[in-house]
Amino acid sequence: MRRAGRRLELTPTELRLLLCFADSPGNVLTREVLLEQVWDYQWGGDSRVVDVHVQRLRAKIGQDRIETVRGFGYKLKSSP
Repeated sequence: MRRAGRRLELTPTELRLLLCFADSPGNVLTREVLLEQVWDYQWGGDSRVVDVHVQRLRAKIGQDRIETVRGFGYKLKSSP
């Protein structure tokens, strides 16, 4: 994967997270859905692990590509 001509080095988790967003472009994905689909994890407690990985992915693909939908989750923005 490349951004601005440079190769992106994504961890396996970051890649699964990006693919999950790419499979649902423009749709809001809750932290719970992301935990289940990316980590195969069903947990009703703290979901900060999602926030941390989204933050790391944003740093690599661009801060403006993943939108936080306050109170719901995240969504991948379409290309400008």
